[in-house]
Amino acid sequence: MSPLTETVLFVFSLVALGYLAGLTGYLKRASGEGISEFAINVAMPLLLFQTMVKSDFHGVAPWPLWGAYFTAVAMTWAAGHLVTTRIFGRDARAGIVGGVSSSFSNVVLLGIPFILGVFGSRGFEVLSLLVSVHLPTMMMASIIMFEIFGRGGSEPVHPLRIVQSFLRRLFTNPLIIGILAGLAWRLTGAPLPNLATRLVDTLADTAGPVALFAMGLSLRRFGISGNVRPALALSVLKLFLMPALVLVFVWLLGMPPLTAKVAVMVAAMPSGVNSYLIAVQFNTGQALASNQMTLATACAAVTTAFWLTVVLYVFG
Repeated sequence: MSPLTETVLFVFSLVALGYLAGLTGYLKRASGEGISEFAINVAMPLLLFQTMVKSDFHGVAPWPLWGAYFTAVAMTWAAGHLVTTRIFGRDARAGIVGGVSSSFSNVVLLGIPFILGVFGSRGFEVLSLLVSVHLPTMMMASIIMFEIFGRGGSEPVHPLRIVQSFLRRLFTNPLIIGILAGLAWRLTGAPLPNLATRLVDTLADTAGPVALFAMGLSLRRFGISGNVRPALALSVLKLFLMPALVLVFVWLLGMPPLTAKVAVMVAAMPSGVNSYLIAVQFNTGQALASNQMTLATACAAVTTAFWLTVVLYVFG
């Protein structure tokens, strides 16, 4: 078994173990929520802080990376919206859920451990540049869509309310706080004290496995119900269309091999819980988002291996 194949199996085995722990009742639902909170609120922010402080970003051009990735996001979002509304006859609010489900990669709980495992710290440096913009961009898009569609047209859209909501959610997001704190410390030019370094490194090192286990545990909470055809269609868009678009764009832009590979693999990640949270906000499409997230994550064990093979062939 090749090291890369073993890494892919290792990543999804941790997800499967988390799912089994929830399925069998070995860990209660409250335990899963606690593990997820630790991963998202403690371990991942410290990992991003550590990366911002220690990494050398010279040679990584963020603008082509952001342009290629978010152009693919916009196109896949539009495709998901059209599939949901035109093919399956759902309303505009459900269309937003479909768009988010087909374009919002699970960058945190699955993407970060996967990229670390496959491409190491250099790959994670590239990913951190993407994370720093991915979260605010998708957050702003979700807020705008909620303001336009989520209130059912009963209230006018207030730009100030959009900005206030965005800034509040942005600067209370633990991941953004970790990134900003790391950048702030980096600007001081001072080394971290030894004790702080040990604390940060110890907790940051738990981020990957804990996040993967938490991801699997959370899937048990959602599951599959009702009509799965829309979810299958959106999963195809997420797992095939979006990474294919990113692959084309990074190739056309002639991006460095490592940057290109990371961008495609992030695009190949399945959807995360954000689409479900947006569905709850809109009070529509909860089953659609839950079905799509569960199906896409299950299929991703195979599709990520496929895309990893493709990017290694194309970019070396």
